[in-house]
Amino acid sequence: MDFVESIIHDLKRTKVQAEKAIAQLPDEDLHWQPDEESNSIAIIMKHMAGNMISRWTDFLTADGEKPNRNRDGEFVDDIKSRADLMAFWDRGWSCAMNAIESLRPTDLDRTVYIRSEPHSVPLAIVRQLGHYSSHVGQIVYIAKHRRGSDWQTLSIPRNKSTSEVPRYK
Repeated sequence: MDFVESIIHDLKRTKVQAEKAIAQLPDEDLHWQPDEESNSIAIIMKHMAGNMISRWTDFLTADGEKPNRNRDGEFVDDIKSRADLMAFWDRGWSCAMNAIESLRPTDLDRTVYIRSEPHSVPLAIVRQLGHYSSHVGQIVYIAKHRRGSDWQTLSIPRNKSTSEVPRYK
């Protein structure tokens, strides 16, 4: 598996993990915040999608921080329906996956910019993978907290480490 295929595989796995956690929650829990300074799952999803749309639109030719991006607005919980939230989430993921899937081997030698800072294409990709993975970890943590004892594990259940091997798709 080459670099781009590996990234695509891991991004798909990361998205599925978030969606499996989100699917376990009632709509109101998507908007739950532990305090005013913390983000709800809905806010995290909105921020991730906004980031993806900005970073991956014209990835090779325009700065990843688009002038029309309203990053501060991504932290306002104003997408109330699950359907609208999931549609925006999917729009962000589609933008990211389409950009990455369209890369050619020669593109990996190019330089792109994020907030006017130069990055090799592989570095920019890895930077975003880390960003998305950290936020998906937040989503999973909040979802697990909200579900409590009703949580359905996304990996190997407790005390099953020796009997089960995780299968990632």
